[in-house]
Amino acid sequence: MANFALEVTRLGFSALQAISPDLAGRAAFRLFCRTPSPRPKGARAKAAHAAGAARLAGAERFTLKIAAGAKAHAYRLNGGALGKRQRLLVTHGWGSSAEYMAELVSMLVATGAEVVALDFPGHGRAGGRFLHMGLAVGAIAAAEQRFGAFDAVIGHSFGGAALMVSAAGLLPGVAPVACERLVLIGAPSEMAWLFVDFGRMIGLHPAAQAVLEDEVHRVTGRRLEEFEARDTLGAIGRPVLVIHAEDDKEVPPTHARRYQAAGKDVRLLWANGFGHRRIVGAAPVLGAIAAFLDGDGGEEGVSDESIKKDAEIIPFFELPARRAAL
Repeated sequence: MANFALEVTRLGFSALQAISPDLAGRAAFRLFCRTPSPRPKGARAKAAHAAGAARLAGAERFTLKIAAGAKAHAYRLNGGALGKRQRLLVTHGWGSSAEYMAELVSMLVATGAEVVALDFPGHGRAGGRFLHMGLAVGAIAAAEQRFGAFDAVIGHSFGGAALMVSAAGLLPGVAPVACERLVLIGAPSEMAWLFVDFGRMIGLHPAAQAVLEDEVHRVTGRRLEEFEARDTLGAIGRPVLVIHAEDDKEVPPTHARRYQAAGKDVRLLWANGFGHRRIVGAAPVLGAIAAFLDGDGGEEGVSDESIKKDAEIIPFFELPARRAAL
């Protein structure tokens, strides 16, 4: 938030929670879940978005209905009766869209796989300005219901966290995504830190903060502390490739280390030099993902030196401001 807007917001919540901590906490949750405008801002973001849109121009498009009138949007490439092949699902981060994942999508399509790329509610072509973890996991379930089981799922940031929650079957009443392998790129391993930071930013007092966090339980059926990699990865029991950059300023690298420590099936690849955003289109990262999906460990042939070298020549482009997870 801009400084002036933040000060106004803090004043508003200060007044509201003095009257009713319950109302303040629920209002804070609505604000927390409000997504940024899908329109790219700045010349670089516009160029990146346009390039991604061009890559997806030939894709089939689908609207996926979720709960409470919310909708997701799906692109499908290599669909139809093309014979036996892998079916892959790609999910984006907060404030992003399938267009910003297009380099990854194109690489996957080039392998001959059927690829489905989601726009979560409040993002891309899905419409709306509201998203929380329950809706994201519902979108993943809707994609599986529409297209069939996926051989592997690949998600960036919030999208990676949503895939982890889905694969673990964490949300009551929502079918877990069926997949043989998961790839999590710059993904958070738990969510409590975001709510604590958000509450501190807008000046919530303990009573209102508690209501904010209780809203997670209301909309997902799980308490905030239950969204924890240490517990969920053990339930997945499938190979997981975690890709992260130690220079990631949005999701600290400690999250990747917590994933690695959470289960014996987790492989960790450091993509240093790419930060939180460029990582999704970095050539060595794409190569590692392709190898992992082909049955390799995902680390062979990709050294820190080659990653750092490539990072120096790939230009940085700005994506919309995003929050890592909900």
